[in-house]
Amino acid sequence: MLGELGAAIANGELAPGEVLRSDELQQRYGTSRTVAREVVRVLETMGLTSSRRRVGVTVREPHEWNHYDPRLLRWQLDGANREFALRTLTELRSAVEPCAARFAAVRATPEERGRIRALAVHLQATARARELETFLGHDVAFHDLLLSASRNPMFAQLSSVVAEVLAGRTGHGLMPAEPQPEAVRWHLEVAEAIDGGEADRAERAMRDIVEQARDEIAVAVSSNLNG
Repeated sequence: MLGELGAAIANGELAPGEVLRSDELQQRYGTSRTVAREVVRVLETMGLTSSRRRVGVTVREPHEWNHYDPRLLRWQLDGANREFALRTLTELRSAVEPCAARFAAVRATPEERGRIRALAVHLQATARARELETFLGHDVAFHDLLLSASRNPMFAQLSSVVAEVLAGRTGHGLMPAEPQPEAVRWHLEVAEAIDGGEADRAERAMRDIVEQARDEIAVAVSSNLNG
């Protein structure tokens, strides 16, 4: 029920201001009152709905939602507004990840530098083998560790956001059959720069990564729309 109702709100099937009553939700989704209440509670913590006695459950305006919640991101990426969600997420990555790479080059521990370097090598190997699912796992781990190594807890908490957009690209066929050699090379360059404490180089290479991802998404979305 949570996934169905949340996705309906996230993708505009239930418009802001629409009021849902508990008995209607139970009937629509064939569930108990206890389950319906728990689902509504979760949606309220995400900012998607609000409840008032004798009124019911009201769908809130999009600007009130917690757009960093991975569940909301997943629903949006799975829905009709995928293009918009990908664009906003990529803009966020462009603003944050280059700075995170710069700080990681200065603040990462020796162990983190080694792990980032190892993940970049794994990315190179799985890209050549066209093992996209394995590549995705290494890519998520690479960006998660980079954000963590920045030693900025606000950056680190964006890890799940980045993971969702990376998974969304692969899951919805918006990745090339073989990851672009330039992108793989830039991951290696980021790793080398962080390992060597080269902040400018790390920031520059990471910016190249997110800008290429933005361009690839735009091309893939356009191709899907025209195909």
